[in-house]
Amino acid sequence: MARLTGKVALITGGAGGIGQAAARQFTAEGASVVLIDREEAALQEIVSSIGEDKASFVVADVTQADQTENYVKSAIERWGGIDIYLANAGIEGAVSPIPDYPGDMFDQVIAVNVKGVWLGLKYVIPAMRERGGGSIVITSSTAGIGGTAGMSAYTTSKHAVIGLMRTAALECAPMGIRVNTVNPAPIETRMMRSLEEMRVAAADSTEVTVERTKQAYSARIPLQRYGDPQEVAKMMLFLASDDSSYCTGGVYMVDGGRSAGSP
Repeated sequence: MARLTGKVALITGGAGGIGQAAARQFTAEGASVVLIDREEAALQEIVSSIGEDKASFVVADVTQADQTENYVKSAIERWGGIDIYLANAGIEGAVSPIPDYPGDMFDQVIAVNVKGVWLGLKYVIPAMRERGGGSIVITSSTAGIGGTAGMSAYTTSKHAVIGLMRTAALECAPMGIRVNTVNPAPIETRMMRSLEEMRVAAADSTEVTVERTKQAYSARIPLQRYGDPQEVAKMMLFLASDDSSYCTGGVYMVDGGRSAGSP
């Protein structure tokens, strides 16, 4: 039997590379999925490609309580409940030293990456409790366990969601709800293209190119390459399924060995 047969998964950041990969992995294993994002056209395309008998979507801003409550209600109305919550929505913010970092950008990153996760937990946990349990997977990052120069907001946010996860894991254990984070290294997604381009712009040198920036990032990874979204989704699938029935409160690295070495 497929590992997620009869399960309903709610995925924020569903239009992104990792969110989309997770949706395809989950539905291949028997789940029904609800994708949440702000990009309606992208969501519609993904749902159409997966099949409307397996997937649906809700356009929502994860920083807004009313919209969060609405997407949770919509998932329950469409599929009957929520068994898996993948809190995956996130933005990278700017690349800039702390004294120069734009205050409004800092607020935006924290709102999406931290408040968005907290709001999701606030409304999903009661729904999962009614269902008799479930699995929550929060997307953190290698930036969640170490410092990253020039990325104060993103690094702060990814540390913060590990704290949220640990608190939620303790609160939710009596309800049969497991909570973990997945912490990827650089992955072949839009976010990394954006970060590479911002690093090039910040360097203000013709010697610094996107390709050289990518090579520099890759050189710090023992496996010497970026990960693929599918590789992250496979860890998410493990944590979403009963294969990880004794796993809660954990930080799961998908980083090509990046965290094994020195910063």
